[in-house]
Amino acid sequence: MSAPRTLAPAYRTALRSVITLQTAVTFAAAIAAGLLLSIPGGKAMHSATSYTLFVVAVVHVVIAVLAWRPGGGPGGPAVSALLFLIGVSGQVALGLAHLKAFHVPMGVLLFGFTVLQCAWVWTARPVAAPVRAG
Repeated sequence: MSAPRTLAPAYRTALRSVITLQTAVTFAAAIAAGLLLSIPGGKAMHSATSYTLFVVAVVHVVIAVLAWRPGGGPGGPAVSALLFLIGVSGQVALGLAHLKAFHVPMGVLLFGFTVLQCAWVWTARPVAAPVRAG
């Protein structure tokens, strides 16, 4: 039987940072979407925030996987990060296809999902994970 250990503070800090940034960029993309409808330069702003969100989501997946495998943490945050990246990829595709009827609700769903992730990462107690022998 192996003794449990907690997720290293560096991984917890990295996850908190990237998820908080992801939430802020998702909110900025929503603001830019409103500007898209109201000012001439809104399209460029919304495009910039959406591609920034894609990059942040990729970084989130990388950090979550590192916290899971070499970090010894749980796999749930990595799955959550991957689901968010898949959602963002779909969101970008819907936006490029000008399918607003799907793009707007998907944006709301993504914002809600990242807020839940942010709440979890800031309120979750340290998670113990088994230490692998060998």
